[in-house]
Amino acid sequence: MQPTDNNKRIDTLDYLRGFALLGIILVNIPALMWIAPPQFASDITYSRFLTLFIEGKFFIIFSFLFGIGFYLFLSRAMARNEKAYALFSRRLLILLVMGLIHFYFQPGEALTVYAIFGFLALPFYKVRKEFNLLIGLVLLALTAYFGIKIAMPFPLILLGLAAGQYHLFENIPIHRKKITLVTIVMFCVSIGSWLYQWQYVPDANVNIDQLSKTQLEEHITNIEQFGLIGLQFSPFVSLFYMGTIILCLQNSRFQRLLSPLKAYGRMALTNYLGQTALILIIGHSFQLIGQLRFIESLWICLGIYVFQLLCSKLWLSYFRFGPLEWLWRMGTYWAVPPLRKTKDF
Repeated sequence: MQPTDNNKRIDTLDYLRGFALLGIILVNIPALMWIAPPQFASDITYSRFLTLFIEGKFFIIFSFLFGIGFYLFLSRAMARNEKAYALFSRRLLILLVMGLIHFYFQPGEALTVYAIFGFLALPFYKVRKEFNLLIGLVLLALTAYFGIKIAMPFPLILLGLAAGQYHLFENIPIHRKKITLVTIVMFCVSIGSWLYQWQYVPDANVNIDQLSKTQLEEHITNIEQFGLIGLQFSPFVSLFYMGTIILCLQNSRFQRLLSPLKAYGRMALTNYLGQTALILIIGHSFQLIGQLRFIESLWICLGIYVFQLLCSKLWLSYFRFGPLEWLWRMGTYWAVPPLRKTKDF
Protein backbone atom coordinates (compact mmCIF):
# COMPACT_ATOMS: atom_id res chain seq x y z
CA MET A 1 0.00 0.00 0.00
CA GLN A 2 2.97 2.26 -0.50
CA PRO A 3 2.71 4.38 -3.66
CA THR A 4 6.09 5.23 -5.16
CA ASP A 5 7.22 7.15 -8.17
CA ASN A 6 5.92 5.36 -11.21
CA ASN A 7 9.33 5.00 -12.87
CA LYS A 8 10.52 3.12 -9.79
CA ARG A 9 7.54 0.89 -9.16
CA ILE A 10 8.05 -2.84 -8.84
CA ASP A 11 5.09 -4.13 -10.84
CA THR A 12 5.06 -7.53 -9.14
CA LEU A 13 4.15 -5.86 -5.85
CA ASP A 14 1.14 -4.19 -7.44
CA TYR A 15 -0.08 -7.52 -8.82
CA LEU A 16 0.28 -9.10 -5.39
CA ARG A 17 -1.54 -6.24 -3.67
CA GLY A 18 -4.39 -6.59 -6.12
CA PHE A 19 -4.49 -10.33 -5.56
CA ALA A 20 -4.57 -9.84 -1.78
CA LEU A 21 -7.54 -7.48 -2.08
CA LEU A 22 -9.54 -10.19 -3.83
CA GLY A 23 -9.38 -12.40 -0.74
CA ILE A 24 -9.75 -9.72 1.92
CA ILE A 25 -13.23 -8.67 0.85
CA LEU A 26 -14.49 -12.26 1.01
CA VAL A 27 -13.53 -12.44 4.68
CA ASN A 28 -14.78 -8.96 5.61
CA ILE A 29 -18.24 -9.01 4.04
CA PRO A 30 -19.95 -11.49 6.45
CA ALA A 31 -19.37 -9.19 9.45
CA LEU A 32 -20.27 -6.02 7.52
CA MET A 33 -23.50 -7.59 6.25
CA TRP A 34 -24.30 -9.25 9.61
CA ILE A 35 -24.59 -12.64 7.95
CA ALA A 36 -25.90 -15.37 10.25
CA PRO A 37 -24.02 -18.68 10.67
CA PRO A 38 -24.54 -20.95 7.65
CA GLN A 39 -27.43 -23.41 7.75
CA PHE A 40 -27.96 -24.57 4.17
CA ALA A 41 -25.58 -26.98 2.42
CA SER A 42 -24.31 -24.42 -0.10
CA ASP A 43 -23.61 -21.89 2.67
CA ILE A 44 -21.82 -24.48 4.79
CA THR A 45 -19.66 -25.54 1.83
CA TYR A 46 -18.77 -21.92 1.03
CA SER A 47 -18.01 -21.15 4.68
CA ARG A 48 -15.63 -24.11 4.83
CA PHE A 49 -14.02 -22.96 1.59
CA LEU A 50 -13.34 -19.56 3.16
CA THR A 51 -11.83 -21.14 6.28
CA LEU A 52 -9.64 -23.53 4.30
CA PHE A 53 -8.37 -21.33 1.48
CA ILE A 54 -9.05 -17.66 2.30
CA GLU A 55 -9.23 -16.89 6.01
CA GLY A 56 -5.88 -15.68 7.34
CA LYS A 57 -4.07 -16.11 4.00
CA PHE A 58 -4.63 -12.84 2.19
CA PHE A 59 -4.12 -10.50 5.12
CA ILE A 60 -0.72 -12.19 5.55
CA ILE A 61 0.17 -11.24 1.97
CA PHE A 62 -1.05 -7.69 2.56
CA SER A 63 0.97 -7.35 5.78
CA PHE A 64 4.11 -8.72 4.16
CA LEU A 65 3.74 -6.26 1.27
CA PHE A 66 3.31 -3.42 3.74
CA GLY A 67 6.73 -4.34 5.13
CA ILE A 68 8.27 -4.24 1.66
CA GLY A 69 6.66 -0.86 1.03
CA PHE A 70 8.03 0.30 4.37
CA TYR A 71 11.56 -0.54 3.22
CA LEU A 72 11.14 0.98 -0.26
CA PHE A 73 9.77 4.25 1.09
CA LEU A 74 12.56 4.78 3.62
CA SER A 75 15.40 3.68 1.34
CA ARG A 76 14.25 5.88 -1.54
CA ALA A 77 13.62 8.87 0.71
CA MET A 78 17.14 8.52 2.13
CA ALA A 79 18.56 8.24 -1.39
CA ARG A 80 16.93 11.63 -2.14
CA ASN A 81 18.46 13.09 1.06
CA GLU A 82 15.01 13.63 2.55
CA LYS A 83 14.05 13.35 6.20
CA ALA A 84 12.95 9.75 5.74
CA TYR A 85 11.91 8.95 9.32
CA ALA A 86 9.92 12.16 9.70
CA LEU A 87 8.17 11.59 6.39
CA PHE A 88 7.34 7.99 7.16
CA SER A 89 6.13 8.88 10.66
CA ARG A 90 3.79 11.45 9.15
CA ARG A 91 2.70 8.83 6.65
CA LEU A 92 1.89 6.39 9.45
CA LEU A 93 -0.03 9.04 11.39
CA ILE A 94 -2.22 9.73 8.36
CA LEU A 95 -2.74 5.99 7.94
CA LEU A 96 -3.71 5.75 11.61
CA VAL A 97 -6.30 8.51 11.23
CA MET A 98 -7.74 6.81 8.14
CA GLY A 99 -7.81 3.54 10.05
CA LEU A 100 -9.62 5.02 13.05
CA ILE A 101 -12.28 6.46 10.78
CA HIS A 102 -12.54 3.16 8.95
CA PHE A 103 -12.74 1.30 12.27
CA TYR A 104 -16.07 3.03 12.98
CA PHE A 105 -17.55 1.24 9.98
CA GLN A 106 -15.38 -1.90 9.93
CA PRO A 107 -14.17 -3.01 13.40
CA GLY A 108 -11.95 -5.68 11.81
CA GLU A 109 -10.04 -3.18 9.69
CA ALA A 110 -6.25 -3.40 9.32
CA LEU A 111 -4.95 0.13 8.77
CA THR A 112 -4.73 1.01 12.46
CA VAL A 113 -2.83 -2.21 13.11
CA TYR A 114 -0.39 -1.46 10.28
CA ALA A 115 0.16 2.08 11.52
CA ILE A 116 0.88 0.99 15.10
CA PHE A 117 3.18 -1.86 14.08
CA GLY A 118 4.79 0.41 11.50
CA PHE A 119 5.95 2.71 14.29
CA LEU A 120 7.23 -0.29 16.27
CA ALA A 121 9.13 -1.53 13.21
CA LEU A 122 10.87 1.79 12.48
CA PRO A 123 14.01 1.00 14.56
CA PHE A 124 14.45 -2.27 12.65
CA TYR A 125 15.18 -0.46 9.38
CA LYS A 126 18.83 -0.08 10.36
CA VAL A 127 19.07 -3.58 11.78
CA ARG A 128 20.91 -6.21 9.73
CA LYS A 129 18.72 -8.14 7.30
CA GLU A 130 19.74 -11.50 8.83
CA PHE A 131 18.41 -10.42 12.22
CA ASN A 132 15.16 -9.05 10.77
CA LEU A 133 14.66 -12.32 8.93
CA LEU A 134 15.35 -14.41 12.04
CA ILE A 135 13.23 -12.38 14.47
CA GLY A 136 10.43 -12.16 11.90
CA LEU A 137 10.36 -15.93 11.40
CA VAL A 138 10.47 -16.67 15.14
CA LEU A 139 7.70 -14.20 16.00
CA LEU A 140 5.57 -15.35 13.08
CA ALA A 141 5.94 -18.98 14.17
CA LEU A 142 4.90 -18.10 17.73
CA THR A 143 1.94 -15.89 16.82
CA ALA A 144 0.67 -18.36 14.22
CA TYR A 145 1.07 -21.40 16.49
CA PHE A 146 -0.84 -19.78 19.34
CA GLY A 147 -3.40 -18.24 16.99
CA ILE A 148 -2.62 -14.61 17.94
CA LYS A 149 -3.86 -13.15 14.68
CA ILE A 150 -3.86 -9.53 15.84
CA ALA A 151 -0.08 -9.72 16.47
CA MET A 152 0.89 -11.48 13.24
CA PRO A 153 1.27 -8.30 11.12
CA PHE A 154 4.34 -7.20 13.11
CA PRO A 155 6.59 -10.18 12.22
CA LEU A 156 5.18 -10.08 8.69
CA ILE A 157 6.22 -6.43 8.38
CA LEU A 158 9.69 -7.40 9.58
CA LEU A 159 9.83 -10.19 7.00
CA GLY A 160 8.74 -7.74 4.31
CA LEU A 161 11.47 -5.37 5.48
CA ALA A 162 14.00 -8.19 5.27
CA ALA A 163 12.78 -9.08 1.76
CA GLY A 164 13.38 -5.47 0.79
CA GLN A 165 16.85 -5.54 2.32
CA TYR A 166 17.64 -8.69 0.32
CA HIS A 167 16.23 -7.01 -2.84
CA LEU A 168 14.23 -10.14 -3.59
CA PHE A 169 11.59 -8.40 -5.69
CA GLU A 170 14.14 -6.40 -7.64
CA ASN A 171 15.94 -9.54 -8.85
CA ILE A 172 13.13 -12.03 -9.47
CA PRO A 173 14.61 -13.53 -12.69
CA ILE A 174 17.84 -14.28 -10.82
CA HIS A 175 15.94 -16.05 -8.05
CA ARG A 176 13.45 -17.82 -10.33
CA LYS A 177 14.71 -21.36 -9.66
CA LYS A 178 14.70 -20.78 -5.90
CA ILE A 179 11.20 -19.27 -6.06
CA THR A 180 10.02 -22.29 -8.05
CA LEU A 181 11.48 -24.72 -5.51
CA VAL A 182 9.99 -22.83 -2.55
CA THR A 183 6.60 -22.66 -4.27
CA ILE A 184 6.58 -26.42 -4.91
CA VAL A 185 7.55 -27.15 -1.30
CA MET A 186 4.87 -24.74 -0.01
CA PHE A 187 2.31 -26.39 -2.27
CA CYS A 188 3.09 -29.77 -0.74
CA VAL A 189 2.90 -28.33 2.78
CA SER A 190 -0.38 -26.60 1.90
CA ILE A 191 -1.93 -29.85 0.65
CA GLY A 192 -0.86 -31.58 3.85
CA SER A 193 -2.24 -28.75 6.00
CA TRP A 194 -5.61 -28.79 4.24
CA LEU A 195 -5.91 -32.56 4.70
CA TYR A 196 -4.93 -32.25 8.36
CA GLN A 197 -7.33 -29.34 8.91
CA TRP A 198 -10.18 -31.26 7.27
CA GLN A 199 -9.94 -33.93 9.97
CA TYR A 200 -11.37 -31.34 12.37
CA VAL A 201 -14.15 -30.04 10.14
CA PRO A 202 -17.16 -29.50 12.44
CA ASP A 203 -20.34 -31.44 11.83
CA ALA A 204 -22.69 -28.93 10.22
CA ASN A 205 -25.94 -30.80 10.94
CA VAL A 206 -25.63 -31.28 14.65
CA ASN A 207 -28.27 -30.66 17.30
CA ILE A 208 -26.33 -29.45 20.31
CA ASP A 209 -29.22 -30.18 22.69
CA GLN A 210 -29.05 -33.87 21.80
CA LEU A 211 -25.30 -34.25 22.32
CA SER A 212 -23.76 -35.86 25.34
CA LYS A 213 -21.20 -33.92 27.34
CA THR A 214 -18.33 -35.78 25.63
CA GLN A 215 -19.83 -35.24 22.17
CA LEU A 216 -20.38 -31.55 22.88
CA GLU A 217 -16.79 -31.10 24.01
CA GLU A 218 -15.56 -32.87 20.87
CA HIS A 219 -17.77 -30.66 18.68
CA ILE A 220 -16.47 -27.47 20.31
CA THR A 221 -12.89 -28.73 19.98
CA ASN A 222 -13.41 -29.37 16.28
CA ILE A 223 -14.75 -25.86 15.75
CA GLU A 224 -11.78 -24.32 17.55
CA GLN A 225 -9.17 -26.55 15.93
CA PHE A 226 -10.58 -26.14 12.41
CA GLY A 227 -9.96 -22.40 12.53
CA LEU A 228 -6.73 -22.57 14.54
CA ILE A 229 -5.03 -25.09 12.27
CA GLY A 230 -5.91 -22.95 9.28
CA LEU A 231 -4.24 -19.95 10.91
CA GLN A 232 -1.20 -21.96 11.99
CA PHE A 233 -0.49 -23.10 8.44
CA SER A 234 -1.63 -19.89 6.74
CA PRO A 235 1.94 -18.52 6.24
CA PHE A 236 2.82 -21.60 4.17
CA VAL A 237 -0.34 -21.30 2.07
CA SER A 238 0.20 -17.57 1.61
CA LEU A 239 3.75 -18.19 0.43
CA PHE A 240 2.45 -20.77 -2.03
CA TYR A 241 -0.11 -18.26 -3.35
CA MET A 242 2.53 -15.53 -3.73
CA GLY A 243 5.05 -17.84 -5.36
CA THR A 244 2.44 -19.00 -7.87
CA ILE A 245 1.53 -15.42 -8.83
CA ILE A 246 5.18 -14.39 -9.13
CA LEU A 247 6.01 -17.35 -11.36
CA CYS A 248 2.94 -16.75 -13.53
CA LEU A 249 4.03 -13.15 -14.03
CA GLN A 250 7.26 -14.35 -15.62
CA ASN A 251 5.15 -15.41 -18.62
CA SER A 252 3.89 -12.62 -20.89
CA ARG A 253 0.55 -14.35 -21.51
CA PHE A 254 -0.17 -14.65 -17.82
CA GLN A 255 0.92 -11.04 -17.37
CA ARG A 256 -1.76 -9.94 -19.81
CA LEU A 257 -4.31 -12.23 -18.18
CA LEU A 258 -3.56 -10.87 -14.71
CA SER A 259 -3.07 -7.25 -15.85
CA PRO A 260 -6.30 -6.00 -14.16
CA LEU A 261 -4.70 -6.83 -10.80
CA LYS A 262 -1.89 -4.38 -11.48
CA ALA A 263 -4.10 -1.30 -11.55
CA TYR A 264 -6.19 -2.75 -8.71
CA GLY A 265 -3.06 -3.07 -6.57
CA ARG A 266 -1.71 0.37 -7.45
CA MET A 267 -4.88 1.78 -5.90
CA ALA A 268 -4.81 -0.62 -2.94
CA LEU A 269 -5.66 1.97 -0.27
CA THR A 270 -8.55 3.42 -2.28
CA ASN A 271 -9.88 -0.02 -3.17
CA TYR A 272 -9.50 -1.44 0.35
CA LEU A 273 -11.53 1.38 1.88
CA GLY A 274 -13.79 1.39 -1.16
CA GLN A 275 -14.70 -2.24 -0.53
CA THR A 276 -16.16 -1.35 2.85
CA ALA A 277 -17.99 1.66 1.41
CA LEU A 278 -19.50 -0.35 -1.44
CA ILE A 279 -20.57 -3.21 0.81
CA LEU A 280 -22.33 -0.84 3.21
CA ILE A 281 -23.93 1.20 0.42
CA ILE A 282 -25.26 -1.95 -1.24
CA GLY A 283 -26.38 -3.41 2.08
CA HIS A 284 -28.31 -0.35 3.24
CA SER A 285 -29.63 0.68 -0.18
CA PHE A 286 -31.18 -2.72 -0.84
CA GLN A 287 -31.93 -3.51 2.83
CA LEU A 288 -29.66 -6.55 2.76
CA ILE A 289 -28.07 -6.09 6.19
CA GLY A 290 -28.83 -9.20 8.20
CA GLN A 291 -30.79 -10.73 5.31
CA LEU A 292 -28.06 -12.39 3.23
CA ARG A 293 -26.89 -15.97 3.20
CA PHE A 294 -23.18 -16.81 3.03
CA ILE A 295 -23.19 -17.87 -0.61
CA GLU A 296 -25.14 -14.75 -1.61
CA SER A 297 -22.35 -12.54 -0.27
CA LEU A 298 -20.06 -14.06 -2.89
CA TRP A 299 -22.14 -12.57 -5.72
CA ILE A 300 -21.87 -9.12 -4.17
CA CYS A 301 -18.10 -9.53 -3.94
CA LEU A 302 -17.91 -10.57 -7.58
CA GLY A 303 -19.88 -7.48 -8.56
CA ILE A 304 -17.54 -5.27 -6.53
CA TYR A 305 -14.55 -6.97 -8.18
CA VAL A 306 -15.80 -6.08 -11.64
CA PHE A 307 -16.66 -2.51 -10.65
CA GLN A 308 -13.37 -1.78 -8.88
CA LEU A 309 -11.17 -3.51 -11.45
CA LEU A 310 -12.75 -1.51 -14.28
CA CYS A 311 -12.69 1.76 -12.33
CA SER A 312 -9.04 1.27 -11.31
CA LYS A 313 -8.00 0.68 -14.91
CA LEU A 314 -9.99 3.67 -16.15
CA TRP A 315 -8.83 5.99 -13.37
CA LEU A 316 -5.14 5.22 -13.85
CA SER A 317 -5.41 5.82 -17.58
CA TYR A 318 -5.95 9.51 -16.74
CA PHE A 319 -4.36 9.96 -13.32
CA ARG A 320 -1.01 9.11 -11.73
CA PHE A 321 -2.37 7.98 -8.34
CA GLY A 322 -5.57 6.68 -6.83
CA PRO A 323 -7.59 9.41 -5.09
CA LEU A 324 -6.75 8.34 -1.53
CA GLU A 325 -3.15 7.54 -2.50
CA TRP A 326 -2.89 11.10 -3.81
CA LEU A 327 -4.24 12.55 -0.54
CA TRP A 328 -1.94 10.28 1.45
CA ARG A 329 1.03 11.47 -0.55
CA MET A 330 -0.02 15.09 -0.17
CA GLY A 331 -0.24 14.75 3.60
CA THR A 332 3.10 12.96 3.76
CA TYR A 333 5.10 15.59 1.84
CA TRP A 334 3.02 18.69 2.64
CA ALA A 335 2.90 19.40 -1.08
CA VAL A 336 0.36 18.92 -3.84
CA PRO A 337 1.70 16.30 -6.28
CA PRO A 338 0.43 16.45 -9.87
CA LEU A 339 -2.54 14.14 -10.21
CA ARG A 340 -3.38 14.16 -13.90
CA LYS A 341 -1.09 12.43 -16.33
CA THR A 342 0.75 14.61 -18.79
CA LYS A 343 1.15 13.73 -22.46
CA ASP A 344 4.79 12.71 -21.97
CA PHE A 345 4.05 10.70 -18.81
